[in-house]
Amino acid sequence: MALSLYDASIPVYLQMLRNLEVWIAKAEAHAAASGADVAGYLDARLAPDMGSLTKQIQLASDAAKSGAARLAGVTAPSFPDTETTWPELKARIATTIAFVEGVSRTAVEGDDSRTVELPLPGRTMTFTARNFLLQFSLPNFLFHMVTAYGLLRSQGVPLGKMDYLAGAMPVPA
Repeated sequence: MALSLYDASIPVYLQMLRNLEVWIAKAEAHAAASGADVAGYLDARLAPDMGSLTKQIQLASDAAKSGAARLAGVTAPSFPDTETTWPELKARIATTIAFVEGVSRTAVEGDDSRTVELPLPGRTMTFTARNFLLQFSLPNFLFHMVTAYGLLRSQGVPLGKMDYLAGAMPVPA
C-alpha cells in the first residue's frame, strides 16, 4: 500500500509538536532544578542572525499549520507572533495541535499532483501536493523543530535523541 499524503504529514506534524511540549516541560524542570532562569532560554540563539528559541517555536507552529492547511486546501489560522512567555508559547503549540487535528484525511487525500502555490516575498513557488510536502513543508518544519531542540540542548536541558524522535510517545509498560 502506498503511503498517503495524510499519513506522511498530519501524524508527523502532531507527533513532533507533542514532542515539543515534552521538551518544554523538561526545560522548565531543568531550570527549576538548576536554578536557571527558564525565561532566559527563550532568547537563546545558535548564531546572531538566526531566530531565537521563541522564533523557532513560532516558525515550527507556522510550518505545521500552513503545511496542513495547504495540503487540505483550507486557510490556516493566523497567529500574530506576539508570544514572549512559556505559557504563551505552550498555548500556541496547543492551538496549532488542535488545528492540525481538525484537518481531515479526506481533505488531504486525493490528487497528489494537484498544484500547491507558496507565495513568498518576490516570488511564488509552485509544487505538486506531493512535492510540496516532501521537498518543502516537512523539511522546513523539521528544520525549526531540530533548531528548537538544539537550542534547548545548548541551554543544558537534558534531552536525548529519543526525546526528539519519540518524546511524547508513551513508554511501554
